[in-house]
Amino acid sequence: MACWLYEGMLLFGVVFIAGYLFSALTQTRHALDNRHLQQAFIFVVLGIYFTWFWHKGQTLAMKTWHIRIVDRMGRPISQARALWRYLLAWLWFWPPLALREVLDLPALEVVVLLGGWIAVWAVLARFHPDRQFWHDAWAGTRLVDTRPAPPPTRHA
Repeated sequence: MACWLYEGMLLFGVVFIAGYLFSALTQTRHALDNRHLQQAFIFVVLGIYFTWFWHKGQTLAMKTWHIRIVDRMGRPISQARALWRYLLAWLWFWPPLALREVLDLPALEVVVLLGGWIAVWAVLARFHPDRQFWHDAWAGTRLVDTRPAPPPTRHA
């Protein structure tokens, strides 16, 4: 989860640049103009970011936390599998966001629902036989530790 939070900090820059690029290209003057089109654009940009880095094995945050993504056999994942994982990873956010659209909830309630759902989704990993997140299980991927093994100790 710490890697996930760090990834969010790095994505702030990606989303900022993507939003600026979208606004410049579409000559959008107000934040609510072209809102749904901008959200779709950022969704695609994030998809490209994650698909590219996961296909290579690690995002920048994953490198920092010594985490690599592999398939069930321990091999690097294909771009198609990375894209499938990206789409499934939206299960972390999609249910509360969908409720917001259906029920027209205020922002504070959406934030509370989102935080609660993220906690529930994270806890659900405890019920998986390998204790991995369900989107990884369904995508056929898993996260592995890439820290170097500690040197053997000598006993006197």
